[in-house]
Amino acid sequence: MMTAPTSPYERALGRRMALLHPELQRYFSTIRSGTVGVGVGVFAEFGTPHRWLEPALSLLQRRHVLLPGWYEDVPFRIVNRTVEGRAVAVRRVPGDGTWTMRDSVYLAPHGRVVDTIGQPALFDVSFDIDVRDGELHLSSHAVAVRWGRSRIRLPRPIAPRIHLRERYDDVEQCQYVDLTVRVALLGVIYRYRGTFSYRIEED
Repeated sequence: MMTAPTSPYERALGRRMALLHPELQRYFSTIRSGTVGVGVGVFAEFGTPHRWLEPALSLLQRRHVLLPGWYEDVPFRIVNRTVEGRAVAVRRVPGDGTWTMRDSVYLAPHGRVVDTIGQPALFDVSFDIDVRDGELHLSSHAVAVRWGRSRIRLPRPIAPRIHLRERYDDVEQCQYVDLTVRVALLGVIYRYRGTFSYRIEED
């Protein structure tokens, strides 16, 4: 008997999961207990070129959300787990020492995936999920800030617009990731773009 998938991406996509490139199907599928998904690669670009944002981003750095500064050709490592129906990821990149970004994705009742970002959790971002030409696309629908036990949803005019694209390159045999964060009137304020290889291994 087949085990029901617990990955939030599998449950959100349903039959559309089969439209993803096979390597992306593996990446976004349930990771069985006792194993982890490990990605190792390089960000061609990472961070923000806007120096005036660095004081604010320094606060987010301590909450494992964003890293201030602008970097090129930055090695990184991501470790994925499926924990109680959530896709839990830890990304490690060099900064002043080793910095980590932590997030946890779950499937909300409305059918969107919600990414809880930070440690302790600071943001909840709900995403519309789509498959286009074998690629996975996530586009933010709403952004909320956690304040104690409360969640304050940011008004659309000021909420950042986040888009994530994941694809697999058959020629280079690597996975490609591209994330952008835009704010009205300011344009792109944060991004990362890079490639990595991925494997499932014993935890």
